[in-house]
Amino acid sequence: MPSIRPPRVVIIGAGFGGLSAAKSLAKGPFNVVLIDRYNYHMFQPLLYQVATAELSPADIAFPIRTVFRRKPNVSVMLATVSAIDAERNEVVAEGHRIPFDYLIVATGARQAYFGHNDWAQHAIGLKTIGDAVYLRNRILLAFERAETEPEERRRLLNFVVVGGGATGVELTGAIAELAKRTLAPDFRTINPSSARIVLVEAGPRLLRQFDESISRSAQRTLEQLGAEVRLGTAVTGCDEAGIAMGAERIETRTIMWSAGVEASPAGRWLGAETDRAGRVKVKPDLSLPGRPHIFVLGDTALVHGVGGEPLPGVAPVAKQQGTYVARVIAARAGGQPIAPFEYRDFGMLATIGRSHAVAQLGHVKLSGLLAWVLWCFAHIYFLIGFRSRLFVMLNWAWNFLSSRRGARLIIAMGGAPMTDMEHAEDRSGRTGRERA
Repeated sequence: MPSIRPPRVVIIGAGFGGLSAAKSLAKGPFNVVLIDRYNYHMFQPLLYQVATAELSPADIAFPIRTVFRRKPNVSVMLATVSAIDAERNEVVAEGHRIPFDYLIVATGARQAYFGHNDWAQHAIGLKTIGDAVYLRNRILLAFERAETEPEERRRLLNFVVVGGGATGVELTGAIAELAKRTLAPDFRTINPSSARIVLVEAGPRLLRQFDESISRSAQRTLEQLGAEVRLGTAVTGCDEAGIAMGAERIETRTIMWSAGVEASPAGRWLGAETDRAGRVKVKPDLSLPGRPHIFVLGDTALVHGVGGEPLPGVAPVAKQQGTYVARVIAARAGGQPIAPFEYRDFGMLATIGRSHAVAQLGHVKLSGLLAWVLWCFAHIYFLIGFRSRLFVMLNWAWNFLSSRRGARLIIAMGGAPMTDMEHAEDRSGRTGRERA
């Protein structure tokens, strides 16, 4: 009697959503193919710590194949997806056509410049390890060049972060501490603590997804660290020498962008209906309308939560959706119904500097050292590998006690630090978790 072939589930993207789905499906009678253009899973919430020399890239990334080394029904494919043939149920990746019975699209998001894509080469986003290493080079080189180039010193020591969400706030606080505490005793000609760090936010307050009291606390902490916070200020221009905000201009060589994101081109691949940010409109079970065997999740999907607001593009949302879609596929394979997806919100956290954070856990609001300790343990818990958890914990403990940073390396790209144009070319087509 011929054996029955297990259903093949193809997952595009090994971010939080795709990885969670693969780990859940690995426990069942499925043939899983996980496709990603990188060979590692990256813990994106800690990218800013790589960018500011707090951690090394290896501390926040883990090889995908190692995660599934004991899961024989999971195959990992290193490839760049270019199309989805929804009629033939095939994924197209670098000349290969991978058939599927079920498809999970978890390709994430990329940086959005609100119609000004020419700003990308001057205002660097933070979505990949490559972005983080480049920014680390850029920040550290600014101080090194300021030491020897007095005519450029003021411009080099001006740092501008655009966007007052969690990434922007965390990045601003980390740069302020790096300049005003860590690097202060290391230079002879310049005073790193004189660096000007400016956070620009178009909205009326920081961290708009948090309670207003949390926003005020975050702003006070940043200002105590010596950063300038500009609220209600929109960027009107970026170039290699500075940034414009209406009639005002700040001369700077380092602009960091965290003002917005847009979904990967998955909606175009699928021919699906999307919102203005490119997120695919899905059904309550996260499937594509008219194609119940295709699912879209994470930053790529438009899913509404309680109150009708779109769910935020954060790791807990993607992880829960990945686990949920795996349950949906298992239920359908067994002919069983399943309830619509419902997000369980366990709270939000953001760190500001070396020992201060803000937390909102339902009606409980915390700030200061206690919130920072909670933030540390929450992030260590979600790291994939034991080695990552152990080494990150030891690094944080050492940095907290000594105010030193062990990852202050300027990495040469092809024999010299990467230029703006080289970096822009390197980032084209691979920003964020995009697979195009």
